[in-house]
Amino acid sequence: MSLDIRSAPPKYWIKGAKADWEIIIGMEIHAQVNSKSKLFSGASTEFGGEPNAHVSLVDAAMPGMLPVINAECVAQAVRTGLGLKARINRKSRFDRKNYFYPDLPQGYQISQYQEPIVGEGTVIVDVPGEAEPITVRIERLHLEQDAGKSIHDQDPANSFVDLNRAGVALMEIVSKPDLRSAEEAQAYVAKLRTILRYLGTCDGDMEKGNLRADVNVSVRKPGEPFGTRCEIKNVNSIRFIGQAIEVEARRQIGILEDGGVIDQETRLYDPGKRETRSMRSKEEAHDYRYFPDPDLLPLVLPEGFVEELEQALPELPDEKKARFIREYGLPAYDANVLAMERASADYFEAVAKGGKGSGRDGKTAANWVINELFGRLNKDGKTIEETPVSAAQLGAIIDLIAAGTISGKIAKDLFEIVFNEGGDPAEIVEKRGMKQVTDTGAIEKVIDEIIAANPDKVEQAKAKPTLLGWFVGQAMKASGGKANPGAVNDLLKQKLGIE
Repeated sequence: MSLDIRSAPPKYWIKGAKADWEIIIGMEIHAQVNSKSKLFSGASTEFGGEPNAHVSLVDAAMPGMLPVINAECVAQAVRTGLGLKARINRKSRFDRKNYFYPDLPQGYQISQYQEPIVGEGTVIVDVPGEAEPITVRIERLHLEQDAGKSIHDQDPANSFVDLNRAGVALMEIVSKPDLRSAEEAQAYVAKLRTILRYLGTCDGDMEKGNLRADVNVSVRKPGEPFGTRCEIKNVNSIRFIGQAIEVEARRQIGILEDGGVIDQETRLYDPGKRETRSMRSKEEAHDYRYFPDPDLLPLVLPEGFVEELEQALPELPDEKKARFIREYGLPAYDANVLAMERASADYFEAVAKGGKGSGRDGKTAANWVINELFGRLNKDGKTIEETPVSAAQLGAIIDLIAAGTISGKIAKDLFEIVFNEGGDPAEIVEKRGMKQVTDTGAIEKVIDEIIAANPDKVEQAKAKPTLLGWFVGQAMKASGGKANPGAVNDLLKQKLGIE
């Protein structure tokens, strides 16, 4: 049993009918390796081909066909291990994991068991609503083949097998049972997905099944030993991971409080019915009859191989977040949001570093990227890669505000125009007469009219200066948002005799 290094905060405890309960969660993430060909054959890994179009004789387990290791898959596993701050094992071994599935032509899976390519590591996870991050220990990362796909819904009388995925390289990333809530588990998977995407070792596309999770769940009364765990198999959505954990934990609590025992088993989550159901009894390692694959020599990494890959690693999310805080003066929350996706981080930096001189104000750039751009993209269901507003265009809008050419309100209207129609922000402001009014004479005329029309409000404002904001709002409204807010504020104070 793994060392239990932390208990859940009481707010994560589940109240049963008779006691409080704590959830213990461990994760096994299956991440498809980004590579053009499979782990032991030259067949394509392209998604969406005709059934059985990407199948070599090796994948189909034809007699006499021998596996040949794909060097790029090995390099991708090592890169991932380095990104997880994990130990890289210079010598590893492939084993045969024996079990029967119709879509596993060999009758066994080539995997790694006793000697994986990557050993222990750590992932630092920011959990929404928590002040401090948590550390999730990685137990191992090993390479293995994916199985094919059985299809049961195309013909009521027949089932079909598509072997396009058979033999595709997977990295199985196994965590220690360090997670204590659905929220922590979801944040962990999101962070792991971010790291993989930064590294370019897995695209993290959960809809295609390129990243999926086996979730091990058990419950205990706080402070007691770990309970019997059940594995929820092949969950392919971060939202469903959270739901499955909550549902399974409550199922186990109900059984235990009724005096029953938990059977160790593999279960499936049905999001439509919001329930887990039994799939099979959970196998132990000896059930798979692991033994070294006789067709593959031990994998020995050459001298300098790991060091060369390490030197070429990109800046990873934790390092990027720390740099954003240090260089741009961002709050930790903003830095974390921007660093969660590499494309978002790159976009932000393009905005912040642009402009004249040493660049734009980092906090201003972050506010516009997070609040305006991300908010608008989310509304339209678009990703940062699909943004119609380039970093140069957003930077130009920020520059127009800084120069006093437009106000913040006009800038939001300008942003909408650029988002929907495109174009150069400065030219749009010029052609559409959107420039901020800085002529104090024109502003003074507007203010005089408002004061003359509202003598009662004038007396109230003199007695209670906080009401000055009402006059500012009226002046901005009367000017169509074009009046310079600073000039409006100064003139109003002067005319109303407010310090």
